[in-house]
Amino acid sequence: MSAANVVNAPILPGATLGVLGGGQLGRMFVHAAQSMGYFTAVLDADPTSPAGLVSHHHVRSGYEDPQGLAELARLSAAVTTEFENVPAAALQTLALTRPVAPAGEAVAIAQDRAAEKAHFLRCGVPCAPYAEITSAAELAAVSAHLLPGILKTSRMGYDGKGQARVRTAAELAAAWDDMGRVACVLEKMLPLAHECSVIVARARDGKIVNLPVQRNLHRDGILAVTEVYEGNVPATQAQQAVAAAQSVAQGLDYVGVLCVEFFVLEDGSLVVNEIAPRPHNSGHYSQNAMDVSQFELQVRCMTGLPLVQPRQHSAAVMLNLLGDLWFKDATTASTPAWDQVLALPGAHLHLYGKAEAKPARKMGHLNITAATPEQARAVALQAAAILGIAPF
Repeated sequence: MSAANVVNAPILPGATLGVLGGGQLGRMFVHAAQSMGYFTAVLDADPTSPAGLVSHHHVRSGYEDPQGLAELARLSAAVTTEFENVPAAALQTLALTRPVAPAGEAVAIAQDRAAEKAHFLRCGVPCAPYAEITSAAELAAVSAHLLPGILKTSRMGYDGKGQARVRTAAELAAAWDDMGRVACVLEKMLPLAHECSVIVARARDGKIVNLPVQRNLHRDGILAVTEVYEGNVPATQAQQAVAAAQSVAQGLDYVGVLCVEFFVLEDGSLVVNEIAPRPHNSGHYSQNAMDVSQFELQVRCMTGLPLVQPRQHSAAVMLNLLGDLWFKDATTASTPAWDQVLALPGAHLHLYGKAEAKPARKMGHLNITAATPEQARAVALQAAAILGIAPF
């Protein structure tokens, strides 16, 4: 840890907080920081980036541009990231002069599936059986018991990208060729019951808090629905997931908000899938169903403000809003019926300010809150029907 990452006193509102990345997660971080009285600075090359458009300062440069990084450091009292594929070296450069959370070293592990899985094993957290494939020899040595499996690129994979299901050794070899023979991980396919995730926030003094366990539904590799209420997963599973997520964060000496995603197998056991060193899609419900959102936790971690255990006050369902909804009935984009959606009780619309809707592009999310899980689900299904989202 660099000297800049040792914070002796909290960075109080009135200071400027910097974020690498100008996407929707950066935008929501900026909103949270501003609501707490901070100024904000965003580094992103896109002049129309969602976060850059709402920030006090927008440094329009690439993540590896020394002048851009120097300008962000000059403006900011502390820096975070909203995107796991920001070069870890950029975070390490900023950490020479400013507190940075999360640290580049932790982000580097999250960027590499092989390093990530090795970390899980060091922490005693089970993951799916796997093999690394970086050469023809390693490909030839893959054990048959790992098939059928999922071949994933070790780097730059998200939302189902850089993945292929393979049933045989021949399909595995063809898929590796299709991926350009880059470093990959082959994971054994397991009998899944459902998926869940846990978001933890860890301070520099080691204090750690968590959001409730989130039950997730993915479609085409992209999160579609998150449900959060008491009983969404069995209590024993929830306890195991929280303990595993905390172990992963502590093993990284992590500072910041971290999402740990899990597969729940048909026998009820848990295996960790992957981590995201930032706020996460599955935590968006916290904006309307918790007394402290994941984005406020991000602000608290990077500034050294006290961490308090968030409390859930409403059952919640989150619907991811993809660009496909703008093309529900035609090839020409048209605005969804937000007026009908917002007539529903407990509907909270969050749009990201993106200029153009495209299929599979994350355009926003809809949080539904209610007094009971049954009410939240019923309203969420009404909203889904209005928008053309498949029922769940």
